[in-house]
Order: sequence, then C-alpha cells, then structure tokens
Amino acid sequence: QVQLVESGGGLVQAGGSLRLSCAASGIIISIRHMAWYRQAPGKQREWVAKINSGGITTYADSVRGRCTISRDNAKNTVYLQMNSLKPEDTARYYCAATNGGNDMVYWGQGIQVTVSS
Repeated sequence: QVQLVESGGGLVQAGGSLRLSCAASGIIISIRHMAWYRQAPGKQREWVAKINSGGITTYADSVRGRCTISRDNAKNTVYLQMNSLKPEDTARYYCAATNGGNDMVYWGQGIQVTVSS
C-alpha cells in the first residue's frame, strides 16, 4: 500500500519560509518522479515543482527562484523548501508520485500553507 504523508505546513508571514516534507511508504522515491502540487480555494490544482528519477528538478514560473525541491533517498522523503513566501502561495499543498510512467498516480492528503500579509 502506497502512502504519501505531507508535513511542515502552517501559518507564516509574508517573506517567511517553510519546508514541506513528504514521507513515502510502499514505493521507493529514488526510482519515481515526485512532485508537489497546490490548490487554492476556488482554483484548480496547479503543479509547483518536480524532481525526476534522475534528480533533475523543474519548477513552475510562479515559484522558480523561491522554492527548492529535493529528496533524501535514505529517508524516502521529498522536500519542498519555500522561501520569500507571498500571500498568493496560500494553498493546500500535495505530494505526488508516479508509478513507472509519467503520470502522477499516487497522492498525499495535502497540507495547508497559509501566508499572511
């Protein structure tokens, strides 16, 4: 059974930082593409960042330069370091993983990030 469990969210002031964690079980993250998505109230879910099985990272324009996705293979955990947070970063953040292809088929329950102005 695959589980992705996010942690590290919360309330932070604009300009602050948070580090989200995604602890995986039932899969080995080093051979998967892993990603972070977010969904703000009333908006569609949007992709934030991705780290592929080769360790190559890509970012949405809205977070590039402010966020860093990384993974710790020994801990089977993916991280999203978010700096210089803005109120528009307020959303529920989800961790996702592929299953041998390129589609994200495994999803966590999400973690709330709220940035106050």
